[in-house]
Amino acid sequence: MVKIGIIGGSGLDNPDILEDAKDVEVDTPYGKPSSSLKVGKIKDIDVVLIARHGRGHTIPPTQVNFRANIQALKDAGCTHILATTACGSLREEIDRGHLVILDQFIDFTRHRQISFHEKFEPDKPVHTPMAEPFSKDMRNLLIKTAKELNLFIHEKGTVITIEGPRFSTKAESNMFRIWGADVINMSVAPEAALANEARIPYAAVAMSTDYDCWKEDEEPVTWEGVLEIFKANVEKVTELIVNMIPKIK
Repeated sequence: MVKIGIIGGSGLDNPDILEDAKDVEVDTPYGKPSSSLKVGKIKDIDVVLIARHGRGHTIPPTQVNFRANIQALKDAGCTHILATTACGSLREEIDRGHLVILDQFIDFTRHRQISFHEKFEPDKPVHTPMAEPFSKDMRNLLIKTAKELNLFIHEKGTVITIEGPRFSTKAESNMFRIWGADVINMSVAPEAALANEARIPYAAVAMSTDYDCWKEDEEPVTWEGVLEIFKANVEKVTELIVNMIPKIK
């Protein structure tokens, strides 16, 4: 039976999208997840929602307990994980409000716990393949659904995940562009890696809210500016998710 875990990012964790919703407090061997689990249904599909930064956005990116979040969804029986995230654009063509269906990541974090494997059993090392970190099947469903809804999307994109909570310097922003990153955020890489370790198909929808600080004719990113773009475009993300979920098999 399909059960979808949704990890809601900054401004994209609205629990009202669930029907018959109830809160469930859980714990894991890695501690408590970022929020209680909001358990309900979307179009008769069982769904479990976690707010990545807590319901009141109280948890900075570095302090998010990614292992607990993924483990909590696995323990809840989730067969797939769908994540939403805000991001900064590192490409001219990815404008504010555009949606990107991520297909690759670069992990530039330094202080996260990014593996469930703190030690190996004798002669049983675990090195999880990560060549294709985002589920191809889920990405295809997101792309198909976006086209059905006439939503403009970028069908692929490489996200670089930085430590935060500060934004980039101009030197960093330009370096990330040279490296081949298309968008930048503070969450997806560790989350995707852990989902792959847990063997749960994972996909992420990124909403571009700014141009980071590389673009000379644009104001550098601010949190207030990010929130403004959220509010104007969050319905597109919600519409995409709600209509894509029933297609997952």
